[in-house]
Amino acid sequence: MTEKKSESTKINALFSQNRRIPEKEIPEIVSELSKIFPTDRISCELADKIAYSKDYWLIGNLFNLKGQVPAYPDIIVWPKTEEEVSQLLKYASQHNPPLPIIPYGEGSGVVGGAIPIFGGIMVDMKYFDHIKINPVNMTAQIGAGVNGKNLERYLNKRGYRMGHIPQSLYTSTVGGYFSHRAAGQFSGKYGKFEDIVKSFHFVLPSGEILKTKFYPRAAVGPMIDKMFIGSEGTLGIVTEVTCKIWPYPEKQVGLSFVFDDLNQCLDAIRKTLQGQINPAVIRIYDKLETKRHFGKTEKRSKNKLMVIFVCEGPTEVVELEEQVVRRNCLYYQGVECGDKPVQHWFETRFVVKESSEFSPYGLVLDTIEVAIPWERANELYNTVVERVMKLPGVIMVSGHASHFYTTGVCFYFTFTAVPEENQSPLDLYNLCWDTTVATTLECGGAISHHHGIGINRTRWMKLEHKGEFKILQQIKKLLDPMNIMNPGKLYIDLDNGNIAEKTPLNEEKEIGFYLKQKMGEN
Repeated sequence: MTEKKSESTKINALFSQNRRIPEKEIPEIVSELSKIFPTDRISCELADKIAYSKDYWLIGNLFNLKGQVPAYPDIIVWPKTEEEVSQLLKYASQHNPPLPIIPYGEGSGVVGGAIPIFGGIMVDMKYFDHIKINPVNMTAQIGAGVNGKNLERYLNKRGYRMGHIPQSLYTSTVGGYFSHRAAGQFSGKYGKFEDIVKSFHFVLPSGEILKTKFYPRAAVGPMIDKMFIGSEGTLGIVTEVTCKIWPYPEKQVGLSFVFDDLNQCLDAIRKTLQGQINPAVIRIYDKLETKRHFGKTEKRSKNKLMVIFVCEGPTEVVELEEQVVRRNCLYYQGVECGDKPVQHWFETRFVVKESSEFSPYGLVLDTIEVAIPWERANELYNTVVERVMKLPGVIMVSGHASHFYTTGVCFYFTFTAVPEENQSPLDLYNLCWDTTVATTLECGGAISHHHGIGINRTRWMKLEHKGEFKILQQIKKLLDPMNIMNPGKLYIDLDNGNIAEKTPLNEEKEIGFYLKQKMGEN
């Protein structure tokens, strides 16, 4: 269960100077934890520490390539009951010093949200794996540790569908969806995760177990339950959610069209959604991404933008959606390409190997998803691509749009870069991120649509929320006064030594100056 003292020195960690728990105290802490958990669900083994040292954030992978980790937990535990989680959080809050607690799903987050910056106790929720269907209410009670693919398979076999299909479906959990306000590929019909959740169980840092009430709707004062969705493990640990489910669709149709320019694509989709037609999937690929994804399978896509749709549900509804989508796309000069590009997307939609595949060769590659109202969507896309392409070391910038609303769109940018001489991969990475986020804020967009904040975006939280940020900090201080829950994320002023505090964008008025300085603009 416990490791030899000498083994811990073998871990070279970026955040090692931030560790809160003196190593000499760990045996005593483990002894106390054994009063809550059996010893086979507690580990201090070196292999386990390394396994739980990161998520899918690119920076963690870069450190792994150098034989390092970004950070590592002191102890890993695997609870099976809400009462165990409650006792753990109560103990961590009362301990002197307070013990950092980091909830863990399956580690597929891409912004460093699961990295234990200050060490502490990693809480793997995999044993919360129950599923119970209520066919009358059309809901399912789901444990926070349930894997996304296992959930959808379980429902499908019984004639249901939740429809939350993120790209990380095979390597993510319901607790992760809740914590990051996740969005799946079929969100056009089934909603984002905050739309799907109807109630939940949540353990507060004090150990109190919060069980929100299930009802279709209520007007009983401010709905405080909504503030826990998207809190990224900083306010407590979710253990169970009750979600909406649907009958498995009778029919599914795929359509695709190519367009000459982005405005045509945006106009066709905006007209469709504002006309109260909601395809399950809509995706726009810019010319670079169209060439990469469809260049070999669709000859008509050369130097074009590809747009794909998936409509599913009752047969009559699907036929109507198909008719309206086709009419609007043809009106805006789209050329129909059938369902072959859609089938190609179905076959390749879970492939996410690029960043890990190219990082060993020195390439810096990452994705950034943001949200923007329709009126500035085209401007945001073009400005981000133009500005990032001018940065030293950048060799490619592309984008697609994957989530749409009657009011706006989510763009998902990908950049690829090679550090120039005397330029570190981390500096180049931050430069690409800073430029994209600064441009998004300048255009009035949101700095994240569905990946969340984690470590990487924490430095922009003040700019994103402005006056609201103080309220978020006050909520954190009220619910977690000892700052045990996933410290170093979201609430930058509460964490001394957090690397995310340093940013050139510390005041809104500096955004324009920063861009001029970096881009050489007049």
